[in-house]
Amino acid sequence: MHGRGRAVVMILAVSVALCMAADFYWESGRNLSAVETNATVPSDSAGRAYIGGDRLVPAQTALPEAETSAVCLGFAGDICLDETSAVMRHMEKKGGLEKVISPELIRKMNGYDAMVINNEFSVSRRGKKMAGKAYTFRSSPANLKYLKQLGVDVAGLANNHVYDYGKAAFLDTLRHLKNAGFQTVGAGADIREAKRPAYLNIKGKTIAIVAATRAEKYVLTPGAGKNSPGVFRTYEDSRYVKEIRKAKKEADYVIAYVHWGTEYSTVLEDAQRQQAKDYINAGADAVVGAHTHCMQGIGFYKDAPIFYSLGNFWFNEKTLYTALLEIGIDSKGKLEAKMVPCLQRGKETRVLRKSAQIGKFIKYINGISENGRLDKHCNVVPCSYSR
Repeated sequence: MHGRGRAVVMILAVSVALCMAADFYWESGRNLSAVETNATVPSDSAGRAYIGGDRLVPAQTALPEAETSAVCLGFAGDICLDETSAVMRHMEKKGGLEKVISPELIRKMNGYDAMVINNEFSVSRRGKKMAGKAYTFRSSPANLKYLKQLGVDVAGLANNHVYDYGKAAFLDTLRHLKNAGFQTVGAGADIREAKRPAYLNIKGKTIAIVAATRAEKYVLTPGAGKNSPGVFRTYEDSRYVKEIRKAKKEADYVIAYVHWGTEYSTVLEDAQRQQAKDYINAGADAVVGAHTHCMQGIGFYKDAPIFYSLGNFWFNEKTLYTALLEIGIDSKGKLEAKMVPCLQRGKETRVLRKSAQIGKFIKYINGISENGRLDKHCNVVPCSYSR
């Protein structure tokens, strides 16, 4: 083959090679656990995104090889899968979960070593609404596929809605979640089960999540007893503190996961401040709160971060800031955290991408926080920290 023919063949060969390379990188990129606009996503040698993407590092920062042994847990606020709820009806109209929650958030949630959410509903087709409750939530077991789609591993049940439809529906909830492959924490068929931590064994580290609730001003949800089902309560926190101490003996890290605070208020209750210190004194390495349906501020005590409430993640029709909380443990054992800024609006939850949007989110969170804050990369730091 001579001249022009050889040139044509060479051009075709180069084109095929470029297409194959593009296909390879497209498939690799599509499988990453996090995709951030205008950010470089570090990955390990197997092409897996580094614990949720850009966690704790600015864009364009390369990670040393040793850092690939790090662990990252994801936490999100309240999620409601009640078919009659505004968010679920909206999702059905839009045609799927990825239409109402940013696809990159879903990918990120699936990329964490473990994903934890507040399961604020019962899972059953049985039961009657609990008398005296203004709002009750129940979901068909079939809807647990959406928790799977969100990458959920642990369902927090220490809350004021898991028992909304009575004992039979509550026991169904425990059974359906277990059968679907989720760990549960904070509620059980008896007190022994209700107070049992969820233990996560990840990359040679053991992390215990210990959950309890003190959310109700007028208490309706039963507390678990020796032979009766219910939630693990911490109105008076001595039993919860005891369980944190016990978990610390079994685990390398303990996260206190607590349902508390005043709904739709960023003002902390005195009990939140005091009990957070009690949990940390007992051995908790971080405190993560839920219940208030709005985000509350960040605190620090003895170098342990306190997230008083993550608020809603995808729960109702209100316009509210929300976030994915990433708690990471690096290869040297240091615990750090970061928030992924989001907004719940129009019955959808979207990641905030624009610099101005992220700046407003940071300003808002820092404005309601005590002695913790977000830096410009949304890393969680004590107020004395500067970069």
